[in-house]
Amino acid sequence: MPALDVPPARAAASVDRTRHYFLGAPFDDIAQDAAVDLVEGSQGQSKFRYVVTPNVDHVVRLNGDRLLAPYYDEAWMSLCDSKPISTLSHAVSLDLPVVTGSDLTARLFKTVIKLGDRIALIAANDEIARDMAAAFPDVLFRSFVPPKNVLGDPAGLQACVDFAAAEPARFLFIAIGSPQSEKIAHALAQRPDACGVGLCIGASLEFLLGAKKRAPVWMRKLGLEWVHRLASDPKRLWRRYLFAVVPLLRLFARELASRLGRAS
Repeated sequence: MPALDVPPARAAASVDRTRHYFLGAPFDDIAQDAAVDLVEGSQGQSKFRYVVTPNVDHVVRLNGDRLLAPYYDEAWMSLCDSKPISTLSHAVSLDLPVVTGSDLTARLFKTVIKLGDRIALIAANDEIARDMAAAFPDVLFRSFVPPKNVLGDPAGLQACVDFAAAEPARFLFIAIGSPQSEKIAHALAQRPDACGVGLCIGASLEFLLGAKKRAPVWMRKLGLEWVHRLASDPKRLWRRYLFAVVPLLRLFARELASRLGRAS
């Protein structure tokens, strides 16, 4: 199990960033170190704020349902969790750094979260909540496991929001998939009694615990992490990846045409 390091206290760095819209989704042009600095420096802020990590699946879904747009537009940070999207961005003179939810989560537990910190989890199952408490015994966890298919359960979604708003936690990790995680975070941002930083991080807790294995570093650098994930869980993921390719290419063609039109 991972160990919790305790970093020395330091002042948060001032971070410049610009939000770009690419493929119909917002992305902040900051790298992982800067994102970690911003999250660490947010301690003491009274208002809840949240981080989203859109990948190809998010972008395709977002363009198919623009009612989801506020969940991403109003996020405090929107980080590119996709090497293919980052690569495509270079073709339009953008340079979107890849900051995956898994890498961000691991960095926070290694270098930012301190002994005795209060951390809230909205987890996919009881095993994740139990294993996180066992892996980090010096962190004060409070966990909530919503019902299955919570996206179609308004009462279940509201229970998630109420749980998080009642917790005076430094960080809230929402690890129940998209778009339900983003919907919960957006609802919390409207609550005056909610505090801390929320992170919509998908399966990142399972990777942190070793319950799921990440792709080797060389595959991540080449943008092939999706191949490893597909091979690891083909029954669940093949439809998601297969049916995302054509919509992504269409979105990219539309992006190119729009930018060329504005340029001319």
